[in-house]
Amino acid sequence: MGEVAISFPDGTLSLLEKLEASAHKVALKRGKIKEHEEKVLKMKMKIQELRRQRDELKTKLNVCQSQLIAGKDAMKSSRQVSEATETSQQAILKGKIENAKGLLELFRLTGLSGKLTEQGISLCINTAFEGTYLDSYYLDILIQQPIQIRHHSVPAFIPLEQIAHEHLQKDIKRFLSVLSDHLNAYARRKFQADQLQEHFAVFFKGCMKGNSLYTQLEFNYRVTEGGNFPFTAKITYGNPMNALPTKVTVVCKEDAPAPVAEMAAAHLALFYEKPLQEVFISITASAENLRQPITLASSFHSACGGRRVPSEAAAL
Repeated sequence: MGEVAISFPDGTLSLLEKLEASAHKVALKRGKIKEHEEKVLKMKMKIQELRRQRDELKTKLNVCQSQLIAGKDAMKSSRQVSEATETSQQAILKGKIENAKGLLELFRLTGLSGKLTEQGISLCINTAFEGTYLDSYYLDILIQQPIQIRHHSVPAFIPLEQIAHEHLQKDIKRFLSVLSDHLNAYARRKFQADQLQEHFAVFFKGCMKGNSLYTQLEFNYRVTEGGNFPFTAKITYGNPMNALPTKVTVVCKEDAPAPVAEMAAAHLALFYEKPLQEVFISITASAENLRQPITLASSFHSACGGRRVPSEAAAL
């Protein structure tokens, strides 16, 4: 069989090459376009994801701000936090320490002094009566949850536990005020009793009777330095936060003359109005009381027709 000769016109191969090159360029261009579209799609998806995260963070931020505002409003209105985190507990503790500093400054001129310690406050309650400084009492208070009294020198008969139960956790200022009132009233009652026995011992028969809180006192007394002791006084301080009595009885012996009974009634009014030492200053230093023995003796001698005056009247 003979060979077949195929001939092409001039430039055909060159044209094919150009077409192939052009097709290759179009394919490359389409590939780049597709790659670009894929990148654009990925970027859109990433933008959508970032927007979603942004919206989620905005929602969380709004919730946190709402909770913060609600928490501030709750603290202002109730001043109590029912469920506190560790951060809020530290804030509360810091507030109590600042409050304690303010209390120390506030009470400095009212008989209360103290200083901050590593664990809380060391307080000193000073008692006084009519310009005379009396005893001092100490408390070490731990500023924590709950507030605790670590050490103290308050006498056992002062109801410290009751006062602390009622006021310490709610209002430390009120706690200190009530405790100070109790201690001052006790110290003043004790001071009055001590003053009587120190400066007016000659007017008393034996020792004064009383309890440890000095809310019950009983003694026999006279108004001059000689003779018998015609009067018996029983004094009750029904309010342990007060230095003046709520109930007083002054009686004299059954066979005492009427003027002595009148004197007892006059003494009764004084016990309600004045501290004990001032009562005895009045009834012993009064010129009327000093002249009473002579007046009583003369009047009864005349009334009895020269008969002997009862010993109680003569003793006055």
